[in-house]
Amino acid sequence: MTINTVGIIGAGTMGNGIAQVVAVAGLKVVVIDVTEAALAKGVATLTGSLERLVAKGKIEAAVKEAALSRIETSTDYQRLATVDIVIEAATENTDLKIRILRQIESVARPDAIIASNTSSISITALGASLTDASRFIGMHFFNPVPLLPLVEIIRGVQTSTATIEAVRELTVKLDKSPISVKNAPGFVVNRILVPMINEAFFVLAEGIATAEEIDLGMRLGANHPIGPLALADLIGLDVCLSVLDVFLKDFGDSKYRASPLLRELVAAGRLGRKVGQGVYRYD
Repeated sequence: MTINTVGIIGAGTMGNGIAQVVAVAGLKVVVIDVTEAALAKGVATLTGSLERLVAKGKIEAAVKEAALSRIETSTDYQRLATVDIVIEAATENTDLKIRILRQIESVARPDAIIASNTSSISITALGASLTDASRFIGMHFFNPVPLLPLVEIIRGVQTSTATIEAVRELTVKLDKSPISVKNAPGFVVNRILVPMINEAFFVLAEGIATAEEIDLGMRLGANHPIGPLALADLIGLDVCLSVLDVFLKDFGDSKYRASPLLRELVAAGRLGRKVGQGVYRYD
């Protein structure tokens, strides 16, 4: 299957990032969100991202303009009726994703692929909510999408080989590097990464070191490009907490218990960069 048009559900951090790389790759994009305000914010974010790439000499101004011309926005799911693949990039909530996936299936072509950008929820379980799960797959991008090259491609029990091959081909066309992953909570990267971030919150809560010292220690001692607490702010503390809660539920192992400090910061609305404050302030 040749993919020329991509539908994306959600104009937030992940959705607008995916839209940007798809449009830069020369494909048409239809971005769906619940309000015009959310869509306008998403387009403004990706426009700013493209402008920074132009300023740094990474792309030509003509590439930016061409990419923007390929992006269409709408609040109407019916606009997905002609796309080749729809990527769901909504909040990491199982019930919400299932509602969205069923809505996608009700309007998408019978041969269109449906993908989820979930970072931890079972692809097999999400696929079970659809009438035809053979065309459903996990396509997990990483934040910031325009900069990070990895995409985890997750096969559910029901996913067809043709669907996997088409998504791998699309991933390469987007100038991303795919890895094939079996369906399991957190897949590969988040299974390793999020518990490390959680442990950093435990260390911070115990007063063993300041946030700055914890992050500096991991940067200089483990050669990480960014410290775990700063990374949590970049990912979103609410996303980290949701992933840990999925791990705890699905594995039934207390080692995945979220740090009370992480849960407290989320309850306070300190979700990270996207709201201006998490572990750190972003003025």
